Amino acid sequence: MDMFLPLMSFAFVSSITPGPNNIMLTSSGIWFGFQRSVPHMLGITFGFGVLLALCAFGIGALVIAVPGLTFILKLLGSAYLLYLAWQLRDMHVAGGAGAAARPMSFWGAAAFQFANPKAWVMAITGASAFMPMLHNRPVWLAILLYCFIFCAINLPCVSVWAGAGAVLRRYLDQPLWRTVFAATMVLLTLYSALAIWF
Repeated sequence: MDMFLPLMSFAFVSSITPGPNNIMLTSSGIWFGFQRSVPHMLGITFGFGVLLALCAFGIGALVIAVPGLTFILKLLGSAYLLYLAWQLRDMHVAGGAGAAARPMSFWGAAAFQFANPKAWVMAITGASAFMPMLHNRPVWLAILLYCFIFCAINLPCVSVWAGAGAVLRRYLDQPLWRTVFAATMVLLTLYSALAIWF
């Protein structure tokens, strides 16, 4: 149990802190409500679990070793966040969202993890720090335990952000506050897109 406590702490801190996934889930909770954001949440945890497994197998080290791959990941991640900021600029809480808007799908959220630099940092750091602690087990079992523990903590953490958005939805009936909040979310999303490069 001693070896799992540091992993659980790392998984909690890295999953609960702000990042592209959590900002997107807060927005989704506001525009679409908690229930319609569930596929988005599950997709994040599933995609991140796959990424964790790949990094535990050593793929993360390959990505770090090839600067071109890192650049492509940053480019894809920031491009998607800029697109998201553009979509958020004129969304309104009244009626849920614009007519063409819909929550991110399970598979869309899962795929986004491979363009999310924070997810890569979490997965690579976690694998390098905690996989050696599980060295006395078969490799497949060590990876399974590592991914299961991380994902079991990740899902409730990201759900908190969607839940917070759903709660905020109730207080954003006034056009002024909707505008202020939408502008804040756009700015945070733009900041996340720029932070990828630093």
